[in-house]
Amino acid sequence: MEVIYGLIPFMIILGLGAVGLLFWAARNGQFDDMEGEAHRILMDEDLAPEIKEQPEKEEEKKAS
Repeated sequence: MEVIYGLIPFMIILGLGAVGLLFWAARNGQFDDMEGEAHRILMDEDLAPEIKEQPEKEEEKKAS
């Protein structure tokens, strides 16, 4: 029973530390983009990027 007198203050300090850590993380932007990382893991980065054709300029069409 005597151990509870030491555990209660310890748990209060631990709880306040966790709340402080939560506020620190929110202030530093840890929760700004919750969806981006979830979608990024699904993308295949090992595939070669597609080469898009550039539209011909009007000057090249007139010269032809």
